[in-house]
Amino acid sequence: MILLVLAVLVMLSATRGAALEPGDHRRTLEVDGRQRTYLVHVPPGSDPDTPRPLVLAFHGGGANADTMVPFSGLNDKADEEGFLVVYPEGSGRFDRMLTFNAGNCCAYAVAQQIDDVAFTRRMLDDVEEAVTVDRRRIYATGMSNGGMMAYRLAAELWDRIAAIASVSGPMGTKECHPGRAVAVMHFHGDADEFAPFHGGRGRGLSGTDFYPVDHGIEAWVRANGCDPSPVITQLPDREDDGTTVREIRYGGGVDGTEVVLVVIEGGGHTWPGRAPRLRALGVSTREVSANDMMWDFFRQHPMK
Repeated sequence: MILLVLAVLVMLSATRGAALEPGDHRRTLEVDGRQRTYLVHVPPGSDPDTPRPLVLAFHGGGANADTMVPFSGLNDKADEEGFLVVYPEGSGRFDRMLTFNAGNCCAYAVAQQIDDVAFTRRMLDDVEEAVTVDRRRIYATGMSNGGMMAYRLAAELWDRIAAIASVSGPMGTKECHPGRAVAVMHFHGDADEFAPFHGGRGRGLSGTDFYPVDHGIEAWVRANGCDPSPVITQLPDREDDGTTVREIRYGGGVDGTEVVLVVIEGGGHTWPGRAPRLRALGVSTREVSANDMMWDFFRQHPMK
C-alpha cells in the first residue's frame, strides 16, 4: 500500500511539473514522419489544475503561427476570458509561407496530401499532456485557409471540436457528414477579393476555385438540422468606416446548435475588429469584433 501511494504521488508531481506556465510556448511533434510545430498561449493567473477551454487558431495561407498571433489578437481575448489558445503551424517549403490541407485549398499542403486532421488530433493529445483542457470546450477558428481548416475539422474531427468560427474562409469540401451536430459561425466580407463571397478564383496565388460562402452555410444548416428560414438582423452602424454588418442566424439545430453568418458589407479579406496588416487585403470593419462575437458563440456551444 505504501509503495502504491508513493507511486501515485510521483505521478502527480510529474504531471504538475510538466504543466505549462502562463505565457507562450512552442512545441514540436512528429506526425506521419514530419516535424510539426505549434504555439500555445496560457493566460495568466489560471490554476493549472482547473480545466480550461481551448481555441485552435489556424493561420491563413502563406503565413505561419507567429504571424497569426498579432493578426488575430486572440491572446488579449484569452487573457481577458481565461481560455487557452493554440496556434497550429501549416507545412510548406518556406518557414513563413505555410498552408493547411483544407480540401480544395491550399498549395503545398494539398499537393503533398498533408493530413492536417491527423496533425490536429495528435496536437490536441500533446496539449492535453501539458495543460488541463476542458474537453467539452475545444473550439476552432482560423483566417482564410485556416478558416477552411476549421470547417474540415468540424466535419472530420467532430468528436473533439465543439464549435467553429471561420473568418474569410469558405468551406473547402463538396459535402460534410459529421457524426454529430457542430455549431458554426462564419465571418465574411462581401467585398473580399481573395476568397470571393460568391465563389470563384480570387487575387491570391493559390489558384483555388473557392466555393461560395453560401455553399458551406447551407451544408451545415442541413447537417445540423437547423431551421432553413433564418433570422436576419442588421446590426447598428456605429462607425464611419465604410462597412455595415448583417447577421444571418439559422437556429433550432440538433442539441441546440445553430449556424450564424456574419456578412461584413463592404469588408475585405480581414479579421473584423483588427486593423489589416496589408492595405491590399481591403477594409476591416470596426463595427464588430470577431473575437468578442466568436467567444460569446463558443461559450453558448459546449459539446453535448
